[in-house]
Amino acid sequence: MTTRPPAVVLLSGGLDSATVLAIAKAEGLECHCLTVDYGQRHRVEIEAACRVVESLGATSHRIIALDLRTIGGSALTDDIDVPKDGDPDATEVPITYVPARNTVLLALLLGLAEVVEADQLFIGANAVDFSGYPDCRPPFLQAFEALAAVATVAGAERGVRYRVRAPLLELSKAEIILRGTALGVDYGLTRSCYDPTPEGLACGRCDSCILRRRGFEEAGVADPTSYAL
Repeated sequence: MTTRPPAVVLLSGGLDSATVLAIAKAEGLECHCLTVDYGQRHRVEIEAACRVVESLGATSHRIIALDLRTIGGSALTDDIDVPKDGDPDATEVPITYVPARNTVLLALLLGLAEVVEADQLFIGANAVDFSGYPDCRPPFLQAFEALAAVATVAGAERGVRYRVRAPLLELSKAEIILRGTALGVDYGLTRSCYDPTPEGLACGRCDSCILRRRGFEEAGVADPTSYAL
């Protein structure tokens, strides 16, 4: 009887993180998922994360509450309007950037990795079809690996080499959708909208919705998303 290598997966409930979980499982890894309720207005993603885990399966799924609204500074965690009908390919970092979010979330994921004795941290970061967030770029991910080596007992005392796995980093949204579809991801279970309606419908107009809708169109895959507009 063989034991599958453990891995930890940051699972938001969005399209990208669901695909990452499917990829990790396809590699034969024992997946421990972490979802963070950080006070974001798109809390429907947390419910989506639970649906994704139920659909794809995972060894464990933890949900941590962490109120980043106390800091604010983002349209996702403050009383700031979410931009609509803009250009998601613009070079300026949008107001939907949450200060230090991925630093905080990866730190929590690193803690879980040390507990379950995993050395692979999976995240749905993407440097192609994304909104320009600095914490979705290769330099950040590489720097976090260096931090993990000295910030943990496993790294500093036992020489564990942590790897931040971002398998979607260089893929377009269409390529991500095709990859996930081939792995059996039900994207109808996922939510990616920055400003969903009270009924949980995607707004259809924020950067995330625009990128998602365009991705399905370019992939030639039917979009299962329920949009308000």
